[in-house]
Amino acid sequence: MHAYRRRPGRRGERRFYCREPYMIVLDFMEFGNPTDRHYEHRNQPVAQGIGTKYFTLLEAVPLPAIRLEIFEKVDLGPHSKVRKPIRIVYDDLTSVARTNLEEAVKRIILKNEKNFVEFFNIAEPVNIRLHALELLPGIGKKTMRTILYERENKRFESFKEIHERTKIDPVKVLVERILDELRGGEKYYLFIKPPEGKGIYLGYLERIYGEIF
Repeated sequence: MHAYRRRPGRRGERRFYCREPYMIVLDFMEFGNPTDRHYEHRNQPVAQGIGTKYFTLLEAVPLPAIRLEIFEKVDLGPHSKVRKPIRIVYDDLTSVARTNLEEAVKRIILKNEKNFVEFFNIAEPVNIRLHALELLPGIGKKTMRTILYERENKRFESFKEIHERTKIDPVKVLVERILDELRGGEKYYLFIKPPEGKGIYLGYLERIYGEIF
């Protein structure tokens, strides 16, 4: 299970259905984005954002007379302020959206502390030479072993506890890793599902949420 499912539309067109419950607004362009690769977004209001569950980068058109604020949390359900959300990639983001991305990712992680603490409790080897924890920036063999030793004695329950017991900043390393995955070019992806054929997806968000990927 992931942020989008797809099915054929009319005449073989592939249509995407967003499965993010909310998105955080990264940029709002009241008069459209003249350089947008989606023609319909060049001359009408458009917003770029990031999903709060799978970190899906999104672009959507607000309803008439709706103005969105940066970092506003927008419901993507039936009564949403926006319509036709589509998936975009990092290179599609405006300079404003890229500037706000790190803060938005940090807010999502802090808001979902319990889920991301669980990653440190369930992370496992990728292969005989590499552990998933080593994919986090700044974590080498020594720190990885410390984390494994500590969680074997007692499961982690908060970011504060992880920091006190392992001396790492869990929020900082998670933010950095997710930003790296959003930019692309990684061999392994812990949290972000890459385009087909662009990397190996380890599916930790689905594991945390108890879903099958």
